Amino acid sequence: MESITKNRQPPKTLRAMIERAYGTAQVPDGDDFAEEITHGWFNVVYRMRLRDGQQVVLKIAPAGDVAVLTRERDMMRNELAAMALVRDRTRVPVPRVDHADVSRELIDADYFFMEYVDADNFGLAAAEGRLTAEAIAAGGRKLGALNRELNSIVGPHFGPLAGPGSVTWREASTTMIEDTLADGARVQVDIGWDHDDIRAVLAKNAGALDDVTEPRFVEVDLWAKNSMIRDGEIVSILDHERAVYGDPLMEAGLTGIDLPVFGDPTDFMRGYGLGELSEAQRVRRRLYSLYLAVIMIVETEYRGHTDTTTYDFGRAQLDLLMAQFGRTR
Repeated sequence: MESITKNRQPPKTLRAMIERAYGTAQVPDGDDFAEEITHGWFNVVYRMRLRDGQQVVLKIAPAGDVAVLTRERDMMRNELAAMALVRDRTRVPVPRVDHADVSRELIDADYFFMEYVDADNFGLAAAEGRLTAEAIAAGGRKLGALNRELNSIVGPHFGPLAGPGSVTWREASTTMIEDTLADGARVQVDIGWDHDDIRAVLAKNAGALDDVTEPRFVEVDLWAKNSMIRDGEIVSILDHERAVYGDPLMEAGLTGIDLPVFGDPTDFMRGYGLGELSEAQRVRRRLYSLYLAVIMIVETEYRGHTDTTTYDFGRAQLDLLMAQFGRTR
């Protein structure tokens, strides 16, 4: 996906980054050692071949002078912290980090190298018809089980991993939504609703958030396209930068409960071990989808999208959710 946040670098700079990470002996010759992996939305990602033939992946954050959402500031550092937590406290497979550089000496951005996982992207393989219906269902159940293990991590506060965080989930959730509304106002994005309408829905339903009293690690963005599959097994989970401490019901695999366009969550829920939601849980789940819809609309301006496809999609989902909350214009 194209985005102005993608911080592409010339071969000379990429070679300097390789030298810092792996040493002079691994710097490749020529300029054909790097291939961009294009299906991501935010960071630029390269698959690279070192001099000895080893393949690795380089992920580069946006340049320091590129405007991003509040939740996206220093997001690569959040991803590195999340991956360390997952490696240390679960058995969920994540790529090995070979080298991380947050000094911003070579380029005005954070970056890290990680192992190349030789497997298919689960979501892409499913969409392209390269997996059977049984394999897709089994993969969905496995994602649910892995997500449950991720949620077993208990954090010290609610909100961003690095803190300072909030004492209550209501406070953390409200801050997240308010930050995104402010991001939209800053660039004058029309979300289709008055911001006070969004605030009114949140205020009316915020009591359901008080049921969440233990901050759990929430991956936030775990779905099929952020996982790798080989021989029917999920062998790696990718893209951990949006992780927070909060409510596991916020996980992406459950979005289809509120927004059918995101797919049937039955297999994911079965693998997770989650049954019918209570009314309070449904309210919370709907609030998280509302938050997602606002993000989808607002971020189009920050990505520099030149067509309105994603914007229109976000607007349609927000309208649907507001109707579920009994709001009409």
